[in-house]
Amino acid sequence: MTGTSLRLVAHGHTAALRRACFGGTDEGLDEGGLRAALARAHADPDRRGHLGVNDTCVSSPAAAARQTADAFGLLPTIETALADCDYGDWSGLSLAEIGGTHPQALRDWLSTPDSAPHGGESVTAVRDRVGGWLDEQRGAGRRVIAVTHPLVIRVAVVHALGLPTATYRQLDVEPLAIVRLTSQGTRWQLRLGAWRAG
Repeated sequence: MTGTSLRLVAHGHTAALRRACFGGTDEGLDEGGLRAALARAHADPDRRGHLGVNDTCVSSPAAAARQTADAFGLLPTIETALADCDYGDWSGLSLAEIGGTHPQALRDWLSTPDSAPHGGESVTAVRDRVGGWLDEQRGAGRRVIAVTHPLVIRVAVVHALGLPTATYRQLDVEPLAIVRLTSQGTRWQLRLGAWRAG
């Protein structure tokens, strides 16, 4: 069986991401985020993926993800399963704002993956959505590049490794980070590559 190689790419910086705001406003990359994505693609052309005829690129519907894919020279298909968390009433608000007006609700959301005090999705619901898509890719036998959101990548790694959902809080995914998962069809492996100068 041909293995599956999945690269999860975090979109570049947005103004909301720099301000530690909850997503949901479909904001595009800010100027620095676009410059960084273009510089990363130029410095390491292999990050563009050189997709073959049986390979694919997918993206979250969000503008920031689509713009990141474009900067990398990719032509993605939109995959709604890779959308960011629906933050409901908290969309566009900062952690500080929510902490000031609804401190207990914020504590609940940060400590309990099943909670959704904002009226949107819980982290568990995001994991279920992303995990279902991830399970479909496991036996695909192709290379897939998926441009999406830091939280989506965090829960994808947790799902792929069979970890408790709450461990997503122990993972940090920076803008433009690339996480690689590989599978021979039965389970996922997290693949950590060698550092390269340049």
